[in-house]
Amino acid sequence: MTRTVNVHEAKTTLSKLLEQVAAGERVVIARAGKPVADLVPHVRADIVFGAAAELIDFDSSTFDDPEPDVADMFERP
Repeated sequence: MTRTVNVHEAKTTLSKLLEQVAAGERVVIARAGKPVADLVPHVRADIVFGAAAELIDFDSSTFDDPEPDVADMFERP
C-alpha cells in the first residue's frame, strides 16, 4: 500500500513513517501535492566472497596466455 504525505507531515511524523516503511509500506513525500521522494524499505544484500568456490572449476592453463588483441586493449595508452 502506498501512502502520500506532505513535507510538513513527514517532518513531524518521521519515526512513525519509518515504522510503517519497515513493515513494508511505501510512503511518498510530496511538496505542494507533487511527489518528490519515496520512502521504501532498505534491501540489504550480504555478499559472501568465495561462496561459489566449490561450485566453479578453474583451469589456469586456459588463462595463462592472453589473446594478443585483448592484451593490447588493456595496455594501450
